[in-house]
Amino acid sequence: MPTRVHEFAWPDRVVVGTIGLPGARTFYLQVRAGTQIVSIALEKQQSALLAEKIDEILDQLITVEGNPFSVPTSTPIELVDNDQLEAVQEQFRTGAMSLGWDPTTAQVLIEAYPITDVDADDNDESLDEDGANEPEMLLVRMPVGTARAFAKRTREVVGAGRPMCPLCGYPIDADGHICTLPEV
Repeated sequence: MPTRVHEFAWPDRVVVGTIGLPGARTFYLQVRAGTQIVSIALEKQQSALLAEKIDEILDQLITVEGNPFSVPTSTPIELVDNDQLEAVQEQFRTGAMSLGWDPTTAQVLIEAYPITDVDADDNDESLDEDGANEPEMLLVRMPVGTARAFAKRTREVVGAGRPMCPLCGYPIDADGHICTLPEV
């Protein structure tokens, strides 16, 4: 069965945002082009690593001698996006992701694949008749400025969680914290 690809070549918007309170947030990568919106759930760690690796790619491109790409060192002000997520309908929960660079279009590429059930049977009878279980993926191509803005916002969203206890290093919940000091 062919994979259904949610492809965004030049998205109008690509952001990571959350739903829920710190400590119980769900992270989403949301992409929009025109009226097409796709939202996929991510883990907090996936979001943080994605931002870190995008910045690494962009910082590495800046150092290439004779680099024909105009890579910004910081987020262009016109690309700052602090708006909330749009209506979220989770397409899938992300398992594997890959990140790349396309020099022909000067874009960062993100590929995201859903978590797969390793124990699932490989027979076609397990698929719904309407194709609801067809394999799918998200492919996003971002220009360098958009990628830099995406990474900055993602770091801010990840960092906006619960504060860490200075003594034990565990998150402090809104309703209090019982500190479990490490044994000496």
